[in-house]
Amino acid sequence: MSKKLLMLLPHGAEEMEFVICVDVLRRCGVTVTVAGLGDTTVKCSRDVVINADTTLEEAVKEDFDAIALPGGLGGSKAMSESSKLGEVLKSFESNGKLIAAICAAPTVLLTHSIALGKSLTSYPSFKDQLSGKYKYIDDKTVVVDGNLVTSRGPATAFDFALKLGEILVGLEKTKQVASGMLYNM
Repeated sequence: MSKKLLMLLPHGAEEMEFVICVDVLRRCGVTVTVAGLGDTTVKCSRDVVINADTTLEEAVKEDFDAIALPGGLGGSKAMSESSKLGEVLKSFESNGKLIAAICAAPTVLLTHSIALGKSLTSYPSFKDQLSGKYKYIDDKTVVVDGNLVTSRGPATAFDFALKLGEILVGLEKTKQVASGMLYNM
């Protein structure tokens, strides 16, 4: 049975992080459901408009193995302000499910008190904000601590997505996808 990941898409999300993650994971065979925060038509940080599959409120009626949060300042602010997302993240954490965040999105985890004390990384400018509640790692592009996966930003989006693929479907399939992407460019 295919692993299922819930990918959030708030207004102001970082397009590259979102699209690369969804694309790579779908190539790996992960069933990715894209959920908007309230809206299904979402304007991202660089004015690219993307249509979500559903809303967060509808998506959470299903069961998922993982959740991923893209960065982007506006998107991270919107996710931080969503009490519904906070409930969803707490449920994922209490059930030991995979939680992934890239770039500015680890600040969302802090706002909702998720994974406190764990090792993580983020976009470098958020280091001071996160260091007090987490073990901040600034010399790795992707940090995995138990069920938490974090990454630095747009330049590390492929590494982030491939690590999620490795965790969800295994290293062999992820290597096939990674090598296929090199040949299909």
